[in-house]
Amino acid sequence: MSTIGHTGLGRDSSVGAENFRPDGENAPQTGEEPTHGDVTVEQLELSAELAGGEGRAATADVAEYALWLGDDALVLSQQLGAWIARAPELEEDVALANIALDLLGHARSFLRYAGTYDDRTEDDLAYWRDEPDFRSAWLFEQPNGDFAQTIARQLAASVYLFELYTALQTSSDDTLAAIAAKAVKEVEYHRDHAVQWTLRLAGGTAESRRRMIRAIGDVWPYVGELFRDEPLIERLDGVAVRPSMLQPAFDAVISAVFAEAGLDVPTTPMSSAGGRHGSHFPTMGYLLAEMQVLARQHPGATW
Repeated sequence: MSTIGHTGLGRDSSVGAENFRPDGENAPQTGEEPTHGDVTVEQLELSAELAGGEGRAATADVAEYALWLGDDALVLSQQLGAWIARAPELEEDVALANIALDLLGHARSFLRYAGTYDDRTEDDLAYWRDEPDFRSAWLFEQPNGDFAQTIARQLAASVYLFELYTALQTSSDDTLAAIAAKAVKEVEYHRDHAVQWTLRLAGGTAESRRRMIRAIGDVWPYVGELFRDEPLIERLDGVAVRPSMLQPAFDAVISAVFAEAGLDVPTTPMSSAGGRHGSHFPTMGYLLAEMQVLARQHPGATW
């Protein structure tokens, strides 16, 4: 897949990456080209795309953590795929498809590694688990809604994932660190895309601003779950990223973007979402049914 800029919102955009982190750390270099995951139909090339996971099996706890990360990416990828041929601009069809493919690549890498614990493939984990066996957070499970709703979800998700993968690169688990090192480069562009659309919608027409404000209010109750320190994190000290440590950087980025957009950071109560424990948003079952139907109706089929 060729590299394509997202709706013309590239490095010359009005909000530079230096505004995403207070100290300008990880600001992109001028002239860098976007890097997106490639998807090919050839099995050998598909295997070569997956970062890490060669020659070692995950422990039970590491596999569970990899499921967290893989399921987040998988569910968000599935959600974004529904925008293809429905986005407000043709170029945005391509942009959202690129982001979805990047996320699918991240999901495949994490699920592949998780499956080394009990000899399951990435397809086994994607298509043959039932809803209570998934570990995605509720933010990623939020319905697409209108375009503003999708952008509000993308803003929270991509800012969080960028901070997560940046930190995960120093994991003592070499496989998780390798996946994160590849993913963070792609998520940086997802973040830029979401920021620019947030500014564009908030600063556009009265209607686009109204929808953006409403979408942020709808999405934000599900952000808090991302930063909960579950018991699994305590058992994976040095391996997993402590979620609560990511919140200050996340808040700084969001505050800067919202200040530029003239938006208020929501103060609504956080949801008691329990995606990490298999309790999911009500629409999750419909999403999985659509994602899994072909594999389950034609098990073992190849083409």
